[in-house]
Amino acid sequence: MVFSSMFFLWVFLPIVLILSRVVPKKGQNLLLLLASLFFYAWGEPKYILLMLAAIFGNYLIVLLMDRFSRIKKLMLFLSVVFNVGMLGVFKYTDFFIGLINDIAKNQVIEPKNIALPIGISFFTFQAMSYVFDYYRGEYQAEKNPLNVALYISFFPQLIAGPIVKYRDIRNQLSNRAVTGEKTVEGIRRFIYGLGKKVLIANTLAYAVDQIYALEPIHITGPVAWFAAAGYMLQIYYDFSGYSDMAIGLGKMFGFDILENFNYPYISTSIREFWRRWHISLGSWFRDYVYIPMGGNRKGEARTCINLLIVFAVTGFWHGAALAFLFWGLYHGILQLIERLGFRKVIDKVKPLGWVYTNLAVMIGWILFRTESVPYSLEMVKRIFAPWHYTEGAFSVREFAGNYTILIFVLGILLMGPLQALVKRLFPKAEKLKGSIADLVFCCLIFAVSVFSLSANTYNPFIYFRF
Repeated sequence: MVFSSMFFLWVFLPIVLILSRVVPKKGQNLLLLLASLFFYAWGEPKYILLMLAAIFGNYLIVLLMDRFSRIKKLMLFLSVVFNVGMLGVFKYTDFFIGLINDIAKNQVIEPKNIALPIGISFFTFQAMSYVFDYYRGEYQAEKNPLNVALYISFFPQLIAGPIVKYRDIRNQLSNRAVTGEKTVEGIRRFIYGLGKKVLIANTLAYAVDQIYALEPIHITGPVAWFAAAGYMLQIYYDFSGYSDMAIGLGKMFGFDILENFNYPYISTSIREFWRRWHISLGSWFRDYVYIPMGGNRKGEARTCINLLIVFAVTGFWHGAALAFLFWGLYHGILQLIERLGFRKVIDKVKPLGWVYTNLAVMIGWILFRTESVPYSLEMVKRIFAPWHYTEGAFSVREFAGNYTILIFVLGILLMGPLQALVKRLFPKAEKLKGSIADLVFCCLIFAVSVFSLSANTYNPFIYFRF
């Protein structure tokens, strides 16, 4: 089930929201847990057992840590084996089988064709953070399995994040305020996220997917530029829109979920980009991988190695393909280049830093989107030398009509520049939140989004496959 589906918008969410207002406070967590399990089982019922295993496996591990302190390290090791093993079996089995077969140049092992459970990369990381932070002594063991179950399975951020740490939501599981003001703000945030996903991301996806379905020989320089820039905008509005909807849904039920995006395309360095993009994932790897390996405390050489390892793992987390590993290493190497002196150059000329960062990120997204290094290289050739690739069967206008071009331009403006301009020209614009004008605008976005969903079945979601 996706947030931008008619069933979710008109059946699931209204029913759960109404029930949450009539069920007594003591029954709220049980209601949300049952709703979350139903939400997860909607697409693939058989994997509900996997979800329950993740919940009770990690709950039991922490209880054993609490009961037998002498074996805390052993239990920590077992929790890593359990969670990473579960993620590895379902996400990476066929990848490694394929790698072995490629090395042997023969089908030594038959692929298992294991279906990837939706959201497994997200809920396993949340479960691991629950164990890690307890091991560090940041809170006592949770005795109530209902709280742990709801934390791991909470449907707003279950399938695509943000990745929530238990320490950030622990108190809210037992004591949270569901107010009219927070509910209104949650609905508003959800609608803005829905608009970003449906009106911008989906529109661009339709054009971009058609281009990337072509062989490179048919793609001219201008078409390659449009595809690369279009996907850059698509993935941002797709993922940040979903995060906005998750945060909004959390507020409707009394939860404050931390932000996951902060206008990443206004960054003037790759380092800054990763502080603004998928913030919860970057925070997770910083706290549980980078810092435990020594962070930047053991000299420059060790820091560089740690960064490369973290970004390699970050890339591989996104998908079981070498392209994702290379994409992660690509960003890691760019950070090393900045760290070794280039950052001083781009800091002196901010416009140069912005151009370099967005161009570098866009090139990385080509590899991320195609999942093929040879295809990516062909596209990059067309990006940097478009004058050599002027002959092709298609032009940009064959993929992008007037409406798509309008959305493309709007997407560029809304990734930071327009907000900054409004803030500068109208410093009191923030006070319009909750006003009649804001209400009318939200109703308009919702109506147009629903109309678009009704008229168009093209509703892809990028991060479902991660």
